[in-house]
Amino acid sequence: MKKALPQRTAIIQVIDTLSSRYLQGKIEALRLAMVALLSDGHLLLEDIPGLGKTTLALALSRALGLTFGRIQCTSDLMPSDITGLSIFDRERNQFRFIEGPIFNHILLADEINRAMPKTQSAMLEAMEERRVTIEGTSYTLPTPFMVIATQNPTEQIGTYPLPESQLDRFLITTGIGYPPAALEKQIIRSGGIRDKILEIEPLISREQIEHARDEVQTVYLDDRLVDYLFAIAEASRRHRFISTGISTRGAISMAAASRALAYLDGRDYVLPEDIKQITPPVAAHRLILRTEHQSLDKREVLLSLLNDISVPMV
Repeated sequence: MKKALPQRTAIIQVIDTLSSRYLQGKIEALRLAMVALLSDGHLLLEDIPGLGKTTLALALSRALGLTFGRIQCTSDLMPSDITGLSIFDRERNQFRFIEGPIFNHILLADEINRAMPKTQSAMLEAMEERRVTIEGTSYTLPTPFMVIATQNPTEQIGTYPLPESQLDRFLITTGIGYPPAALEKQIIRSGGIRDKILEIEPLISREQIEHARDEVQTVYLDDRLVDYLFAIAEASRRHRFISTGISTRGAISMAAASRALAYLDGRDYVLPEDIKQITPPVAAHRLILRTEHQSLDKREVLLSLLNDISVPMV
């Protein structure tokens, strides 16, 4: 018997409105961003500059009615520029904490791999624990909290590859890609849409988002699909091209994202197709290929691996 998913309509309205009016040609990235939000995860957008990564993050935050903070990552960015810092208030004769931009529902870390590794790691606790500790005092971040980071190709000058521990904090990694030719010509003709983005009114309340996330947790995952997820993770650890495969955390992330994907498709149960579809964006960035195979596309390796694993009948 199907369970009611009353908040799904509002979530779908957000996706449909943004994809049809403001983010044309970015439907897949938008859906994956919503999967990350519903799964209480974070999103890493990998692509060259100028394809709309920042626009997507800003449009999403406005349509969801959530607070938005932005960090432009540079080589001289300090950890305190992200988390905040304590200063001495002479009038009160005591230290006072000034919150950094991380104290927002959605934080855009633009060009994250231009920041130094020490600064990149400043977000680790926040992304995992949803809190920031400054001089021994912990400060809780707002709920929901999601980091949307953008990353330039690592071959570009002035980039610092994210370490595995940082990559593992992102639930999903995806790109934007070039829009179809006709749409790109239309965009060139009409110019940017940043001003239009600022006019977006909230389409959903924060309470509805929280209820939707609760509904996602109720989506049924059959034991045979748990076995399927385990088989994928185990196969990645034994693959001849892979040095480090999918961890237990990675398998948990795949399960959570599969539930969210099923929810967006209007189902209260996960299908094997959900798992197959979500595996590359959730698991590819967690793999470490052997030295002699590092030129291979991790997503292609995963797709090949999936073809060799029996799909359960559910």
